[in-house]
Parts: sequence; C-alpha cells; structure tokens
Amino acid sequence: MAQKLVPEAKNGLSKFKMEIAKEMGVPFTDYNGELSSKQCGSVGGEMVKRMVEQYEKGL
Repeated sequence: MAQKLVPEAKNGLSKFKMEIAKEMGVPFTDYNGELSSKQCGSVGGEMVKRMVEQYEKGL
C-alpha cells in the first residue's frame, strides 16, 4: 500500500469534492454507488481543472 505524502489533505480534498459536486448538481453522499460514471467523472475532472488553474496562477 502506498504511503500518503500529506495525510491531512484527505479531508480537504473530500470537502473540495463535495463543494464541486454541489455546484454541479451531482448528489454526492458517503455512498455513491447509484451515480453514473459520467457524473462521478465530471466531478473529478472539474476538481483537476480547478487545481491546475490554481497552480498556474501561483507560477
């Protein structure tokens, strides 16, 4: 099993994921088995997009 570099980041990313899902109208909960791959993927894609934008602003 891989060691987490920043264990504290898990809560922050989870909160970020929930914020993005809410903005996109995707009903994320603790169990997301009823969501489509497209819904879950769109949230993950938006998270990555925003993280890249934030990184680029910091350059």
